Amino acid sequence: MLRPERMSKVSVTGSKKVMDDVVETVHGLNLLHVTEYDGSWDGFQRGDPTAGAESASEKLVTIRSIESILDVDAEDAGPTRVVSDEALEEDLAEVRARVNELDDRRNEVEDELRDVEERIESMEPFVDLGIDLDLLSGYDSIEIAVGTGKRDRIEEALASSSGIRNYRVFTSDSGSTLGIFARPHEGSTLSDALVGTEFAAVGIPDVSDIPDDVRGTDGAVAPETYVQELQSRRRKLRSRLETVEGELEEVKLDAAGFLLAAEEKLSIEVQKTEAPLTFATTKNAFVAEGWIPTARYGDFVADLTEAVGDHVEIQRLEDAEFNRHGGEEVREQYTGGGTPAATDGGDAARADGGDEETARADGGNVVMQNDSPPVIQDNPNVVKPFEVLVQAVGRPKYTEFDPTVLVFLTFPAFFGFMIGDLGYGIIYTAIGYFLYSKFESPAFRSMGGVTIAAGLFTMLFGILYGEIFGLHTIASVFWEGVVGLSHAPIEKGLSPATAEWALAWLFVSVLIGIVHLNMGWILDFIETLEFHGFKHALYESGSWLLMVNGLWIWIFSDVVRGTAPEFIYTTFSSEGVIALGFSGFPVVVGWAGLAVFVVGLVLLIIGEPVEAVEFLNVLVNVLSYTRIAAVLLAKAGMAFTVNLLFFGVYVDSEGGWHFGVDGMPTIPAGTDSVMYHGYEVTEVMFGGLVHGGLAFVLVGLLVLVIGHALVLALGVTSAGLQAVRLEYVEFFNKFFDGGGTAYDPFGYERQYTADD
Repeated sequence: MLRPERMSKVSVTGSKKVMDDVVETVHGLNLLHVTEYDGSWDGFQRGDPTAGAESASEKLVTIRSIESILDVDAEDAGPTRVVSDEALEEDLAEVRARVNELDDRRNEVEDELRDVEERIESMEPFVDLGIDLDLLSGYDSIEIAVGTGKRDRIEEALASSSGIRNYRVFTSDSGSTLGIFARPHEGSTLSDALVGTEFAAVGIPDVSDIPDDVRGTDGAVAPETYVQELQSRRRKLRSRLETVEGELEEVKLDAAGFLLAAEEKLSIEVQKTEAPLTFATTKNAFVAEGWIPTARYGDFVADLTEAVGDHVEIQRLEDAEFNRHGGEEVREQYTGGGTPAATDGGDAARADGGDEETARADGGNVVMQNDSPPVIQDNPNVVKPFEVLVQAVGRPKYTEFDPTVLVFLTFPAFFGFMIGDLGYGIIYTAIGYFLYSKFESPAFRSMGGVTIAAGLFTMLFGILYGEIFGLHTIASVFWEGVVGLSHAPIEKGLSPATAEWALAWLFVSVLIGIVHLNMGWILDFIETLEFHGFKHALYESGSWLLMVNGLWIWIFSDVVRGTAPEFIYTTFSSEGVIALGFSGFPVVVGWAGLAVFVVGLVLLIIGEPVEAVEFLNVLVNVLSYTRIAAVLLAKAGMAFTVNLLFFGVYVDSEGGWHFGVDGMPTIPAGTDSVMYHGYEVTEVMFGGLVHGGLAFVLVGLLVLVIGHALVLALGVTSAGLQAVRLEYVEFFNKFFDGGGTAYDPFGYERQYTADD
């Protein structure tokens, strides 16, 4: 789980006579992650696509264009089918012709409709003005402008203009539109006179193409009548558009399955015909290289041998090692079993069964380029959804630890610990199940799986805290009533009576940080130890392990008692809230811890002097985990506030807080307390909206629903993001880089076609 699936590099060398059979077989296996030939060998060049590649690519483009026009998606596929070459030619031509004809009609109608709608919109000021359209044009000496502006300023400008002989301004009933009729002097224009008046003119429509049936008996064109005619045309065009779109939908229903199957068939064909582009070839021979899972090497050889016999030479070049340090990766040359790699001193695969031209590399194994192995993350199904969180930073390199399983173990626990409520947990789990079961997208399904896990841990901690939607019902009914405890096993520490728990969670958060960071540096230590020896491991990772553990042993010891917070020594003491009998390390252990810290710092300075300036990270990084306790208290406080407003809260003599679920006590005047449900009540903090009149109850229900919905949502944006931050920033930073190559084998997972 911490390592990806083991990969081996293989080479297939053979005659071009069998290249098509090799491509067909390898494609069907869907195993080989092909390494592209980099052009580095003398006498070899990249291969050429085989016959039919260009034609298949053109048809594929055509099909995807038709699918785009019809808006075809995977849900329209229908059952799988076999698409013959004849059907592909004939049916595709028929569908293309029909779709293109309908698409042209649709575009034509849409253009007409767009023009009509623009005309209707442009007619609004003329309808407002109320002047017949035929009166706004056709004059020799009169200029007309229609638009918006301030009438006073316009008339003042026209009156004072030496270029205007006479004029008249018409105003619409609303006052928003002006019509200006002016007779300018020769050489002058109306627009010159309107400069500076902030008059916004609109274009006057051309009435020459307006049909006669729209005109009055005197030939006049009323704007309202023209708009009505345009609206009638718009309705007709929309009806025509609906008809065309209905016909397109019918074509889609008939042809969608064929199109998706044809696209898949052609995609496979294009893959196969373009495969030689990644090969190294000569006139008669080819060499193909790539990576396959080591466990499938036997299947790869067996199927190729069955398909082409001894016409190809299959070489297992190497089994990739897991090493991420150093300038070059360790390359373990494969020497056991199978066909040996060709060398200068031995036979190599001969082209065409005997030609002297051979495919070999100078001095050893055929290796096109020193590429990194692709990554197949090897995680159980229950862990796989968490790969999406890791890949958000980067896919693990083949040569580094895959932290997915560790995120699976820690992220939901962090989240559940911070929220810790059975009611919220049930909702989170339900949301996760919805995402996982209702969506086909791997991303949505993965997020669903993560949400389910986070919800289950939220439920678990909710039971331990004894809370459901912030109420202590589980604590009183189950832990106190059934189990017989005086309170839930753990508490969040909001009330004065349980304040020690809040301090305890700060301490626990620090311990979580120490353990989490130790995990990261231990993983880095193991990697460095395996490939660079103990010395490098000690300098690079061991130094940090010594520093973080040494410093915190010193902090948790009696050496700093009186300076460090007292809850460090009381939380786990015999009288503490988590009674484990720990009240601090002895003085001698504390000084030993400080000595270990100093030794680690010296080793870091010697081995990695640049990193020594960050030595305080062993303190800062651990303290960063106190955000766990902070979010826990913040979310609990928000839920408490919502319930306080609705149910009300009363306080007992020990400082405990109780929601008024079963009613609210009344403390008689002149008394300090009253017995209620077995508690000596000393104060009513808030009476609760539910205990008021009907209006208060309705307001309270609104507060209750919206408040808990807000807490639920903020749980994701606070607890979720803070838990992710601890994984990415504090944990991954110690050993994880990312940047791996996804395993992308040469092949195709059929969805719409049967294997023909």
